[in-house]
Amino acid sequence: MTTATLPGGAPPAVAPRVALRGGPGYWLAGYRTMVRWHLASLRMWLMLLVMVQVLVGVGFVLGIGLFFDEVPPVAATYATTGAPVFNLVLLGLLLGPQLVADQRTSGGYDFLQSLPVPTTAAAAAWYTVTLVAGVPPMLVTLLAGRLRYPDVALEVSPAVVPAVALVVLAGTMLGYALAHAVPDPRVTQLVTQVLVFGMVGFSPIIFPAQQMPDWLVRVNEWLPLTHMATVVRDALTNHLVTADVGRAYAVVGAWAVAAGAAAVTALRRRP
Repeated sequence: MTTATLPGGAPPAVAPRVALRGGPGYWLAGYRTMVRWHLASLRMWLMLLVMVQVLVGVGFVLGIGLFFDEVPPVAATYATTGAPVFNLVLLGLLLGPQLVADQRTSGGYDFLQSLPVPTTAAAAAWYTVTLVAGVPPMLVTLLAGRLRYPDVALEVSPAVVPAVALVVLAGTMLGYALAHAVPDPRVTQLVTQVLVFGMVGFSPIIFPAQQMPDWLVRVNEWLPLTHMATVVRDALTNHLVTADVGRAYAVVGAWAVAAGAAAVTALRRRP
């Protein structure tokens, strides 16, 4: 092995290695770092959040039975398959913006955004956390519905995997876009409260769309929540969903992509 030398016998200068901020390796490192950060920052709250999610889902399932002396099979099926959608959506759509609002108030938001982590990696990390925290409550809610309404016929298909993944992605990206595009924490928290009200009362998640006025049905046809319930319900039952499931996947996917793009754009516009 020989070493090239400069005229005069001096060895060549060796350029120092510089870590490049780009490429798959850099992205994955940022993703892993943000996943660990989220889990560490929520270590005191994550189990409590999961328990609250369980109470929300099971509460909806059991609460529907208080409206009837004998719960009709259709109502029981809609409650059993609709309540899990709340478990999948609430963390990303509501908790995410509220956490960011708290960071803005406490002054930690600018520090977190200054970290050398790609914006897409940070978004993917938060999506992973919401997916991990949302699936167990969903399963408990389904089990509670099955035990409370034994006549409900659940037929879980392999489509439940892409349905759950897409619903959580859309909910998380919508919340992510809201959290980072709205600079005022008070406005963010107000909007999240309105979203809860709209989800429960004006989106056909735990009841059929036919029970709403025609104009509200038409509005919901272009909003993601209705279609989130459609794709999940179609994956959990057979012959109950009469809507176009393909269109439902397309609408939810479009909202997820648009919200993700809006969030990334808002983050990159920061000075």
